[in-house]
Amino acid sequence: MDDRTVFITGGGSGIGRGICDILGGLGARIFIASRNPEKLRTAVQELDANGVTADFMTVDVRDYQQVEAAIGQCAKRFGGIDILINNAAGNFNCPTAELSPNGWKTVIDIDLNGTFFCCKAAYPHLKESEHARIISITTTLGRSGWPQAAHAGAAKAGIQSLTNALAVEWAPDGILVNSVSPGPIAGTVGVDKLYVKTGQEELMTSRVALRRFGRVEDIAGAVAFLCSPAGDYVTGAELVADGGRQWTFASAS
Repeated sequence: MDDRTVFITGGGSGIGRGICDILGGLGARIFIASRNPEKLRTAVQELDANGVTADFMTVDVRDYQQVEAAIGQCAKRFGGIDILINNAAGNFNCPTAELSPNGWKTVIDIDLNGTFFCCKAAYPHLKESEHARIISITTTLGRSGWPQAAHAGAAKAGIQSLTNALAVEWAPDGILVNSVSPGPIAGTVGVDKLYVKTGQEELMTSRVALRRFGRVEDIAGAVAFLCSPAGDYVTGAELVADGGRQWTFASAS
């Protein structure tokens, strides 16, 4: 991936940070856009220490003007954009009957609207690349019913629908558009909050076919595959990396 530039949202920690590490390690230049300047600064310093060319800009993906400015800064800094990774997300558990309109809107704005904003702003740059990719990080929430996650499920399902539409519409421009759907990933804020701190880790891993939570590297590797020449004939796809959880987890229980 030498001489390729990656623009990634939410890349300061968790899955996004793992993606930065593996793509940067393969030779890509990394530009991270997120809301937390401290995490961004630390991530870029650590990437730089590992020989990765990286930069960042503080961005709220709910604001199209901020997204457009960050995309422009990345293209100016590195001479273009080859790969867009939509990883920024907002989520919390809440019974749907108790979910406020603002809570619903916040998740839709970050997840779905933020993904659209990034795709739209990056399009003029991606169509100039010979290796253009868009990869959105979703979840299996959008594929099945999930209690207390109607807002997140709707947002992620919308992202997959957007992925499918853009894969067809932008194929003539040579832009491959796919998604990666992780299961629960160890060490991430969501898993720590929902399962580890509530004492449900053993129960939840028992509901994964592979009997373990995923690792950040599992998802970063899936993204690397789609970015590599091995993924040159893949577009409009959802790569599910959840250890088989979608087939073994009973929502009603």
